[in-house]
Amino acid sequence: MSDKDASYRRILKSSSIIGGASVINILMGLVRIKLVAVLLGPAGIGLVSLYTSLMATATAVAAMGIGTIGTRQVAQAVSQDDGQSLAVVRRAMFWGTLLLAGAGALVVWSLREVLAINVLDGAEHAALVGWLSVGVALSVAGASQGALLQGMRRIGDMARLSILGALLNTVLGIAFLWQWGHAGLVAYVLVGPLMSFLLGHWYVSRLPKVVSSTIALQEILDQWKILLRLGIPFMGAGLAGALVQLWIRVEVGNTLGSESLGHFQAASMISMQYIGFVLAAMGADYYPRLTGVIHDPQAATRLVNEQTEIALLLSAPVFIAMIGLAPWVIQLLYSYEFSPAVQVLRWQILGDVLKVASWPLGFVMLAAGAGKTFFWTESLVLVLMGSLISVFLSAAGLQMTGIAFLVCYLIYLPLVYLIARYRIGFQWTKTVIKLFTTTFLCCILIIFISYWYWWSFIVAIVLSIIFLLYSVDKISSMRNLTKSLK
Repeated sequence: MSDKDASYRRILKSSSIIGGASVINILMGLVRIKLVAVLLGPAGIGLVSLYTSLMATATAVAAMGIGTIGTRQVAQAVSQDDGQSLAVVRRAMFWGTLLLAGAGALVVWSLREVLAINVLDGAEHAALVGWLSVGVALSVAGASQGALLQGMRRIGDMARLSILGALLNTVLGIAFLWQWGHAGLVAYVLVGPLMSFLLGHWYVSRLPKVVSSTIALQEILDQWKILLRLGIPFMGAGLAGALVQLWIRVEVGNTLGSESLGHFQAASMISMQYIGFVLAAMGADYYPRLTGVIHDPQAATRLVNEQTEIALLLSAPVFIAMIGLAPWVIQLLYSYEFSPAVQVLRWQILGDVLKVASWPLGFVMLAAGAGKTFFWTESLVLVLMGSLISVFLSAAGLQMTGIAFLVCYLIYLPLVYLIARYRIGFQWTKTVIKLFTTTFLCCILIIFISYWYWWSFIVAIVLSIIFLLYSVDKISSMRNLTKSLK
């Protein structure tokens, strides 16, 4: 078997495992979305988005990039078969996580009144914000656990953790809302991080013990220096993303009202959920593998192209179908009250085509440890998106949030392509270019037709089936991939 065949096979194996788990996770998420929409309406969905965005912002600061950089450090040690280095990284991550989680929770709890007034528009929410500090601590710990599992390429454990976490999150979260209504929103938001932490602790405790010599304090301190040096720029990028998402939600709520915020959140959640299986698979195995070959430009270029091709083959039929069926998807997952979210969702899906094409390129910066480049690239584009929404929201209405998302990735994709070209001499293959261009043009066609003709969904279904058949044929024709993926 050639290296190329083996690489394709490995990508599809990880995609099938993590992608399958993500599909179950997505279905559980859609159940949660539907029930929250029915029980609480658009205003309730909007409030959930504010709680989760606030917690995500605080977590981005407290975690200091430990999830991303921890994965990189663990993957490097594993690829070099260096047991001593792996033991040092694990010990440093444990104590570092303990300190960061505690500090993050303390800061959020101390600032609960300030955050309640500025984000939730009332000091009466201070007690609820205080509870979110628990979620911040659990999320930081969960990021560290995930980094260890991902860096050691424990794909099966990651899939099982995802499925069990989604199931418990759905059952317990909906039970809280069913019992307490709006009063159970904070419990609904916190149950996800709690389940992830408990399950993550179980799977991490089952990892093989690393045999090593005595670990000196200086070794841990040196590892902390690496984690902080590389982690601070990634933390900054994560913080910028979380702040922009929070900024957008506050802007939409203040300008268009709480129901419009719920409509925006509905479209965003669907946009994130339905491509989650592709992005999750990409991060699970691709990132550690790319880290191991990043200093070999030819191997890294081949891997990026292979990952992009597989990602587009898996997602293109979904993109096309979702744009045409957006009105029915919104009503099915939410209700007729959420119909204003349809146009937002269509613009976001068009942006998602660019997002899937750009993500493999963005990982080049992560694998290379190019923290400053990653920070400025991510932050500037995200700030542009927030600025466009802030300036044009009143005039263009809610659909401006989707248009700004598309503009963001129209700039981000060529930017990360140029960075990857500079770092590893990267070039897309002709196959990837044709696949990406065809997918993007088909999505534009469906959006164009949908503005004037009711039968646009028929065109979308036909094109989606054609792409699905092509994707199945393309994947099955790859040498040795018809065999059992052991």
